[in-house]
Amino acid sequence: MRFRRLVLIAALAGPLAACQTVTPEERRAADERTCAGYGFRTHTDAMARCLLDLDLDRRADSRAFQARTERMLWAPPMIVERRVIVRRP
Repeated sequence: MRFRRLVLIAALAGPLAACQTVTPEERRAADERTCAGYGFRTHTDAMARCLLDLDLDRRADSRAFQARTERMLWAPPMIVERRVIVRRP
C-alpha cells in the first residue's frame, strides 16, 4: 500500500515540477550570460544591442506560436470521409 502511494505521489509531482516559470531577473541573467559568451562586455552599447536582439527574438517566437495556435483553433474543421461500398450478391 505504501509503495502505491509513493508511486502516485511521484507521478503527480513530476508534471508539477516541470511547470516552473522563469522570473524576469533570471531571464535577464541568462541573457547576459549568453551575450557575454558571444564576447560582448558588460555596460557597452554592443551588449545592450545583444540583449535587445534576444528579447525581440523571444517576442517574435511568442507571436509566431500564438499565431499557429490561433490558426489551429479557428481553422475550419477537416472532414475525413472514407466511403465503404458493400456489394451484396
